[in-house]
Amino acid sequence: MTRFEAMHGLAIKKFGTPAAVADLLGAPPEEVQAGLEAALAEGLAMGAKGAFMLTPKGQQALAAAYQAQFAAHRADPALSAGYERFEAVNTDLKQLITEWQTMTVAGETVPNDHSDADYDNRIIDRLGELHERAEPLLRGLAARLPRLGRYCERLSAALDKAEAGEIAFVSGAKIDSYHTVWFELHEDLLRVLDRSRDD
Repeated sequence: MTRFEAMHGLAIKKFGTPAAVADLLGAPPEEVQAGLEAALAEGLAMGAKGAFMLTPKGQQALAAAYQAQFAAHRADPALSAGYERFEAVNTDLKQLITEWQTMTVAGETVPNDHSDADYDNRIIDRLGELHERAEPLLRGLAARLPRLGRYCERLSAALDKAEAGEIAFVSGAKIDSYHTVWFELHEDLLRVLDRSRDD
């Protein structure tokens, strides 16, 4: 685990503990801790209550490092093609999450209070179908960049919990929900391939 890798994981989390960054990366927490402490010592990160975030200097240093670290990935046509297929599924997931968070009542769109279990279960069933579509695509991306395989594991775990009745794991913001993990995967790909969310 290098300082760069620890900083990259932290950039995706935005703000997190070494354990949270380690879980994202699938790396030993003590190695992530060492990498983040090295970044802290150089003014590339700041810490509070056991958690870290990158400083503006750290963000700049990381962006500069990406050019060398990810040059081969950015030139990989298979990875770029996989990303384009990912974006197509991403569009469908965004629509699905919108439908999860809202519902139509008497012709009006209102927040989903999750009192209609049948409605929620239909959305979760569709999420399962979307995951089946996404899995081979994600495995293909992981074949080019093995670290991405960790996201496959986390997405499957979130879906299992949602299907078992823990519905917060569909889109809960403060846990490793399906939507949260997918958002982090998207952020990772954007950084690796030098894309923006508006591309």
